[in-house]
Amino acid sequence: MVIGAAAAIALAGCSSKSDDDKGSGSNLSIAPLVQIDTAGKEAAASGSTAAADPAGDGKATCAPQTIAMAGPLTGPNSALGINIVMGVKLALDKHNKANPNCQVSVKEFDTEGNPQKATQVIPTIINDQNITALIGPTFSGETKATGQILSDAGLPALSASATNATLTQNGWKTFFRGLANDDLQGPAVAKYLTGAAGFKKICVVQDNTDYGTGLAKAVNEGLGASADAGCAVQVKEGDKDFAAAVSKLKSAAPDAIFYAGYYAEAAPFVNQLRSGGVTATFVSADGVNDPQFVRQGGDATKDALLSCPCGPAPAQFTTDYQALNGQAPGVYSVEGYDLTTIVLKAIDSGKTSRADILEFVRNYDGAGLARQYKWGSNGELTSALIWMYKVQ
Repeated sequence: MVIGAAAAIALAGCSSKSDDDKGSGSNLSIAPLVQIDTAGKEAAASGSTAAADPAGDGKATCAPQTIAMAGPLTGPNSALGINIVMGVKLALDKHNKANPNCQVSVKEFDTEGNPQKATQVIPTIINDQNITALIGPTFSGETKATGQILSDAGLPALSASATNATLTQNGWKTFFRGLANDDLQGPAVAKYLTGAAGFKKICVVQDNTDYGTGLAKAVNEGLGASADAGCAVQVKEGDKDFAAAVSKLKSAAPDAIFYAGYYAEAAPFVNQLRSGGVTATFVSADGVNDPQFVRQGGDATKDALLSCPCGPAPAQFTTDYQALNGQAPGVYSVEGYDLTTIVLKAIDSGKTSRADILEFVRNYDGAGLARQYKWGSNGELTSALIWMYKVQ
């Protein structure tokens, strides 16, 4: 379902918190603020539709089935992969309890979010003929590095998180993006910042990943003259010392700073901005929109604005997720659950080969917890919106 902004405030956000997720002794958490369209304007609430249930009708029969999840399960940004695999496990748990005669398991593959590591991991998945679908890859860089070999192997690859817009321009036949891409997210956020948020001067900071580079390009284009090229900053994945960037940004005195990258760098960066006297509103996107950003950044994250093409987690999902996994859902948890549910619906309908599941997904049109899932021929959703969140 697509949830209106007013209703979403009453729900847990896609980066919702348990008490353990609060940052550095603060009471801060990431809360949904407003759903926006491509013009950066609040999207009207739509009527809800019953989301697909991974349990189905409980009558499915099949030989034991195996799917895979590939993404960062260790490393500095591992929470983003862990969020997804926990969503996968919740869908499988609901399905397997309801369908004793059709049991589906997941094999987890750790890429560390590294494209080179992913090129070693993905062939292992492809060569295991028992694996009939992949939830992943997680990051845009690793997806770019492995998309062609997944396509050549005919393995359905449903990504809950890879948002670089160019991924669907490679002619791959098996890639399905489960959320909006950065060419939708970037301009929508840019228009929101210069419209409803009222910012006049924005400095864009980007890291050197495929995700950060693509997102920054889209945001810059959307901001137009509000993006001050004189205070644009480039950093690198893995950086922890941002002294030079802080000095440049303090001199520029912008209204807001948009960071295109991941939470592992964003947390120390926002800390150093605040300790360096920079008071501009900190803005970022889905790569930062995770409880770990607040936990690692502490009070310095207060009032940060975070966008995401991911959907807020409904209350019952949050309860079920926490009961199974021992922590609240984070960014992409809902998408991991929804995409796994689609694969399970294929299996329950008797589609158990890679080719059959691929065809099922290509023709799928149904509601999930986050949104309606229907793909065009290039693997892009035919309709998707963006959410704005705030640390408060």
